[in-house]
Amino acid sequence: MYLFPNEKQEEERLRVRTFAEEVIAPEAAQLDEEERFSSELTLKMGEQGLLSMVAPKIYGGEEKETLSYIIAVEELARVDSSQAATVVAHNSLGLVPIMNYGTTEQKEKYLPKLTSGRYIWGFGLTEENAGSDAGGTETTAVRDGDEWVINGSKRYITNASTPLTLGVTLQVMTNDNNGQPKLSTILVENGTPGFEAKRMLGKMMWRAVDTAQLTFKDCRVPYSNLLGQEGQGLRYMLKTLDGGRLSVAAMGLGLAQGAFEMALKHAKSRKQFGRLIGRNQAIGFKLADMNMKIELARNTLYRTCVLKDNGYPYSKEAAMAKLYTSEIAKEIADEAVQIFGGSGLFKDNPIERFYRDQRLLQVGEGTSEILRLIIARGLGL
Repeated sequence: MYLFPNEKQEEERLRVRTFAEEVIAPEAAQLDEEERFSSELTLKMGEQGLLSMVAPKIYGGEEKETLSYIIAVEELARVDSSQAATVVAHNSLGLVPIMNYGTTEQKEKYLPKLTSGRYIWGFGLTEENAGSDAGGTETTAVRDGDEWVINGSKRYITNASTPLTLGVTLQVMTNDNNGQPKLSTILVENGTPGFEAKRMLGKMMWRAVDTAQLTFKDCRVPYSNLLGQEGQGLRYMLKTLDGGRLSVAAMGLGLAQGAFEMALKHAKSRKQFGRLIGRNQAIGFKLADMNMKIELARNTLYRTCVLKDNGYPYSKEAAMAKLYTSEIAKEIADEAVQIFGGSGLFKDNPIERFYRDQRLLQVGEGTSEILRLIIARGLGL
C-alpha cells in the first residue's frame, strides 16, 4: 500500500503549516499564559475548514481521507497543541459518533451546523470513577415517557463549555425492560435546563483548551436524542477511540517535530567552547536519535491511516501508533529542553510549553498502560 502523502496532501500540509505559523503561533504563548480559550482563533480555524475535515460533503464537510486529516493535526501541533486539541476533539470525538451512529434526522439537525466552522461539539465519557474503566460510568439516563432524565457528572471534557459549543455526546447508564443497566449514548444540547458546564482551570498543559466539568440534575432531553441503539454505547465509544487515537498520535508526532526543529535551530546557532554545540557528538547524537524516532513514528502513523482508509482492521495498529508517538514526544521534548539548557526552563522559550503539553499524550485517548494491554490482546494474549 502507498504510505506516503501525495502531492495534494503535501499542498494541504503547506497550507495548514502556513496558517499555523502566521495565525496561531503569534498568539499561542499568550493564550497559554492566560489559560484562555480563544473563540476568535477557533472561528479562524473553522474558516480554514479545520472543523469539518472528516464530515461528508452532503452535510457541508470536507470529506478528507484520514491521512489528510492527520497531516493537518500534525501541522497544528507542530506549533501549538492547544489549538490542535480543539480541532481533534471536535472532529474525532464530536463529529464522528454522530456521523457513524446518528439517525438521518440527527445528522441533518447537527452536522450542517458543526461543519459550518461556527460551532463545536464535545464527547462526555470520563467521570470520577470512569476513565480507563469506561464500564464504571455512573451518570444515568432514565426514560420517562418521551424523554430521558439525566443525572450525574462528567469531568475533563473538551470543547464543552465554550461560547461556540453546540452540545455534547454523553455516555450514560440506561436500563432495559428488565432493569439491567447498560451503556448508551445520548445527545445533549448546551442550554438544556439541568445541564451545567463549568470550565476547569489550573492545568499544567493544553492551557488554551476548553476543559470542563459537566453536571446534570434532572436534565430532560427528548427520547429521540438517543444516539444509535440503546446498550451499544461502549461499542460506539471504543470504535470512536480507535480513530481518536490516530488524532492524538498526530499531535504527538507534530509536537515532537516542532520540539526537534527548535532544538536543531538552537544547536546550529549556539556556541560554547568556540564551536557550535551541534558539532559536539553529545548534542549531534541526540538530534540524530530525535530525527530517527520522528521518522519511525511518522511511518507507523501514516501506515495505520492507510489501513483505516482501505477498510482493514486497525485497532492494534492505532494503539501502537498512539503509544509510540506519545512516548517519543516525551523523549524528544525532554532532550530538546536539555539542548537549550537553562534558557529552555523559562516561559519566554516555546520549548517550555512543548515540554508541558506533551505530558497529556500518555494519558488521553487511552493511557500508555491500557494501550499496551490492547496491543497484547491483539497478539492473542
